[in-house]
Amino acid sequence: MPGTPSFSPTHTAARAALQRFVPKAGAHYANRRNYDPGPGRHHAVSQLSPYLRHRVLTEEVVLRAVLARQSPKAAEKFIQEVFWRTYWKGWLELRPAVWQDYRSRLLHQLDRVQSEEGLRHRWQAGCTGETGLDCFDAWAQELVQTGYLHNHARMWFASIWIFTLGLPWELGADFFLRHLLDGDPASNTLSWRWVAGLQTRGKAYVAQPDNIAKFTEGRFTPAPDDLNSTAAPLDGPPPPPPLSSPTGGRITPGLRTLFVLHEDDLSPGWLLDADLRPVGTALLTSGACLSPLKPAPHVTHFRAALVQETAGRWQTQLGPTRTAKSAGDIAAMARDLGAEQIVTAYAPTGPVAEILQELDGVVQMLRPYDARAWPHATSGYFKFRKKIPTLLAALDLPAGG
Repeated sequence: MPGTPSFSPTHTAARAALQRFVPKAGAHYANRRNYDPGPGRHHAVSQLSPYLRHRVLTEEVVLRAVLARQSPKAAEKFIQEVFWRTYWKGWLELRPAVWQDYRSRLLHQLDRVQSEEGLRHRWQAGCTGETGLDCFDAWAQELVQTGYLHNHARMWFASIWIFTLGLPWELGADFFLRHLLDGDPASNTLSWRWVAGLQTRGKAYVAQPDNIAKFTEGRFTPAPDDLNSTAAPLDGPPPPPPLSSPTGGRITPGLRTLFVLHEDDLSPGWLLDADLRPVGTALLTSGACLSPLKPAPHVTHFRAALVQETAGRWQTQLGPTRTAKSAGDIAAMARDLGAEQIVTAYAPTGPVAEILQELDGVVQMLRPYDARAWPHATSGYFKFRKKIPTLLAALDLPAGG
């Protein structure tokens, strides 16, 4: 696909992408962010999500860079999008049972795919972009080929998947998670639930032909009867009440420490520069734990390359490193090095957290940014959004102009 976005798995590429976007983070972003001009032309949006997802760039770094150039008012829409990501992570962290339920329901839907021929054919057509719906098929192929899709296109795609094609939302969420370079358990799962009408109870996102035509600027003009534009929200149980927000662990000074550098947090300086001196470091990627099906090669390569590149940048402070794909690999490295404690950055709900939960006594250090924000993710985003000025003030960010 000519002109498609290219995301190099390096910190240098991430910083360059941030610097390219900062001048456009104000009015240009606010006015053009909902338009999907097609592959290789997503210049109005930041395209930082693959780096933010793995915290090659942290939220603080991005906010500081933007607000050094833009005023909070000018960059309000972009700032809100950054905090949407924070909100989704916090919401799921307070309700991990929602992720566990999705994983269980996905296995059930994959069993149905094996036994129900009609469902299997519709699912395969949806994944390969062979449904006959021009817009949907183009987005499916763009995702598979590039690992990226504009956010508005993701909403349209999910709506058509659920309400027009009649496919289970769990299979769609899995399709995204297996192919998106920025695939995130919280943002992905909860966004699909939101489209389906399960997240905001009784309120679904139903794609409209005129909306697609407007925001693709005529690239696609679905006929009114191409889409199910009057679908009712899906039915399902309400989410569980929120748990207490995590507080993170505490490092015991003086113990031989194995550090785990994992794909959910690839900015380890806040720990390594605070006198953490590991005797070695395990380099953890979620690999096959991401999905019951095989993730796209570009996803596994991107994550593994980011972890290795980060380890290279911090090699003088990490000690000897070893690739790890399971809790057993980490435990074996700890034994080999005589480690007395295992320390890592907090892994939010998802495959990495599931791997770490198999180990006893891992000290997971919670970033102050998350510790401040997650407790406010107890209900809807609009209530959370009222806390953004306070959360920004806590970062002591520069005043932009």
